[in-house]
Amino acid sequence: MTNKKIIPLLLAAILATSAAHATVSLLAVGTLSGSADLSSQTSGLLENGVAGNILGGMGSGFAWAGGNTFIATPDRGPNATAYNSLVDDTTSYISRFQTLNMSLTQNAPGATYAYSLAPTLIATTLLSSATALTYGSGADVGLGSGAPVLNAINGTNYFTGRSDNFDPSLSSGNLNNARLDPEGVRVSNDGKSIFVSDEYGPYIYQFDRATGQRIKSFTLPSNLDITKLSAQGGVEIASNAVGRVSNKGMEGLAITPDGKTLVGIMQAPLEQDTNKIVRIVTIDIASGTTHEYAYKLTTGSGVSEIVALNDHQFVVDERDGKGLGDGSTAVAKQLFKIDLTGAQDVTSLSGDLSLKAVPKVLFADLVALMNAKGIASSQIPSKIEGLAFGDDLIVDGLVTHTLYVTNDNDFVSAVAGDNKFFVFGFTDADLARLGASFTEQAIADVPEPNSCAMLLLGLGVMGVAARRRSRK
Repeated sequence: MTNKKIIPLLLAAILATSAAHATVSLLAVGTLSGSADLSSQTSGLLENGVAGNILGGMGSGFAWAGGNTFIATPDRGPNATAYNSLVDDTTSYISRFQTLNMSLTQNAPGATYAYSLAPTLIATTLLSSATALTYGSGADVGLGSGAPVLNAINGTNYFTGRSDNFDPSLSSGNLNNARLDPEGVRVSNDGKSIFVSDEYGPYIYQFDRATGQRIKSFTLPSNLDITKLSAQGGVEIASNAVGRVSNKGMEGLAITPDGKTLVGIMQAPLEQDTNKIVRIVTIDIASGTTHEYAYKLTTGSGVSEIVALNDHQFVVDERDGKGLGDGSTAVAKQLFKIDLTGAQDVTSLSGDLSLKAVPKVLFADLVALMNAKGIASSQIPSKIEGLAFGDDLIVDGLVTHTLYVTNDNDFVSAVAGDNKFFVFGFTDADLARLGASFTEQAIADVPEPNSCAMLLLGLGVMGVAARRRSRK
């Protein structure tokens, strides 16, 4: 790059809004519909009468696994069907991740989208613990045990979404609690495991990708935890002055391209923080060392995701809850570029941390970009929650990076639409205008299990089934 092309960072910040709108483009839109996932052993009815393998919520978390393979995490399950307010209508839905093939095909010139996207579900993997977990007895909420029936059949301790599956004598950071609300997900660089962030603890767990069994837990800062737990979110909020807000815990998760650091982000301010400050938590995977940084909300009501551009710059998904599924029109679905370089650790601080907040620049306004392609604001999903970079494409002769954006339809496709996947494109020149750069995550190729290995995975734990290739 010549000196004449170098844009000072201050000017880049001023021009960021117009640059992002003008250069980030919507390349493809795909839909995945259907009534059930591939875990047939969980097909029995849940407490609310919904099938335990209902297909939905797949965009709560989304991660690239190499090539056309992606991992999707539904959240705590189908709790949009009212049946028992004492558990916030949650059920013993078994936590899981879905493995998808996302096939892109280039369209002819003049088409609405440069590419066509065809998502295909290829595996469902249930999440479990090798050690015993704490489940609710159900006695206080008028239900049976919160332990899923499949536990006894398979001799396995499965994580579930039911909100009373916890030990009330310990803080929400208790790693033996069975309740899990998966949100963010990322794949390890060796391709053999996934990292999942959760809203109940909040927790960050590492799971074996083939079996779904937990292999590691990370100790997060205690100021994120609450000490008075309840199966009802409203009661938890009213009972605690410190810690995460119920159902707004660690919503997003990133992994740096070198695979050494996890970066989680809370959905909403902690009880002890003010003025729209949200916490970012970095975790050194090898040592477990953590740091906290402040992020200030701009227009959205919360943060849903974070994904790494490189080892210090990230894209954050900030949104409102308006749009398809809310019965209204989408307003704020914005992506911001942030930089942790030189940021102050705020672990020991609380209150209004606005002066400590990391710098942010608008990367893309998703509502404007979708509107430009003819998608009405009323048809933009209210819960835009998943972000993942994918393989590069050639668009108009230029190497173009891809960013996959997904929705959480709350398992109610009749209201919130099907599982949607949007592919956006941007170039290195676009990033340079924002003072940013992009580094690929190096994910190793993992062979597809043969049929014998798939049988040995056994009894309802349907392992990953797609061959992945490293990104070129």
